[in-house]
Amino acid sequence: MTCETSTEPQVLGLLERSLSAGCAASLRAAVKLGLADVLGDTPARAESLAVAVDADPDALRRLLRSLTGHGVFAETSEGRFVHTELSRLLREDSPDRLDQLVLWLTEPWTWELWGRLDESVRTGKDVFAATYGGEFFEHVHTVWPQSAAVFDRAMTQASRQSAAAVANALPLSGARTVADIGGGQGFLLAALLERNPGVRGILFDRPDVVAGADARLRDGGELADRARLLAGDCREAIPAGVDVYVFKNILGMNDEDAAVVLGNVVRTARAGTRVVIVENLVDDGPGQRFSTAMDLRMLLTVGGRKHTRQGLLALVERAGLVVRDVRPVNSYQHLIEATAP
Repeated sequence: MTCETSTEPQVLGLLERSLSAGCAASLRAAVKLGLADVLGDTPARAESLAVAVDADPDALRRLLRSLTGHGVFAETSEGRFVHTELSRLLREDSPDRLDQLVLWLTEPWTWELWGRLDESVRTGKDVFAATYGGEFFEHVHTVWPQSAAVFDRAMTQASRQSAAAVANALPLSGARTVADIGGGQGFLLAALLERNPGVRGILFDRPDVVAGADARLRDGGELADRARLLAGDCREAIPAGVDVYVFKNILGMNDEDAAVVLGNVVRTARAGTRVVIVENLVDDGPGQRFSTAMDLRMLLTVGGRKHTRQGLLALVERAGLVVRDVRPVNSYQHLIEATAP
C-alpha cells in the first residue's frame, strides 16, 4: 500500500526546481575544490578524495551525493565514486573542458541578480547597474578583475568547444577573406582558416582581447601569414573589403546595439557580401532549456536577450540584409546566412 497522493510527483518536481540553485552551487564547489581532477579512473571513497582536496569527509560525501543525483559523478554499490561523461568535462585534461564556464555562470555576484528577476521582468531592463552601481562589462573588468579573468577563460572554452562545429557548418568556397567580428581570441577564425587554406582572415575585437589572440594567429604562428588582428568596436565601425562577415554570439546585447552593428555591415559591405550569424535560439532545437536560461541572465545583466527564430530573422531583415538560409550548427546553436544588399 502506498501513501503517495496523485499530486506528489508534481509537488516533488516543483520543490526540486525551487532548489535548482543548489545544483549550480554544487557544480561550482566541485570546480573550486578540483574534485574532478583528483578523481582518476579508479573508484574512490569520499574519505580519500577529502584528503586530496583538503575538505571535511562527511561534507564532501554530501556534496558528491548531491552531484550524483544530477548525473555529475556516480556512486558504486560499494560506496565509491566514479566519473560520468558530465564530470569528465570538469577535468583540466579534457579537450572539451567546461570548468571555467561553470565558474562564470555561477560567479557569486550572479546570485543577487537572480533574486531580482521579478524587477527585470516588470521593467524589461537589467538590474545590474542598480545592484552594483555600474555598467556590466565595465564594472566586471574594473571592479572584479578576478571575475573578468574567469570570463576570459570561459569565453576561450566556449569558443574552443564550438569552433569546429561552426567551421564544419560554414563552407567558404569562393571567398578570399573572412572577418570574425567580436571573435574573441580567434579560435573560430583559426578553425576556418585551417579548413580553408586559400582564405585570409581578420580577427576584430577589443584591444585587450585581440592582444591575447590565439598563438596560431600571432607573429610566428602557423596561420599568422593569413591572419590580421584588428582592434575596434563593432558598434562604431567594422573592417571593409571582406567577403564573409561572421558574428558569433554577439547580437544578444540589446536590440538597439544589435541594429547599430548590423547597420554598420550594410553601410560597409559590398553588395552580395555574405553575413553569417551564429546564435542560440530560445524556441528552436533541443537546447532550449539552456538558451532560455541564458536569455534571462542576459536580461538581468545587460538588458539583452537570446532571440526567437523569427525575432532574430526580423532584426536581420530590418537592418537591410537578405536572409538566404537558416540551419542548425549543433543542439543549441543555429546559423543564419544572409547577404548585403
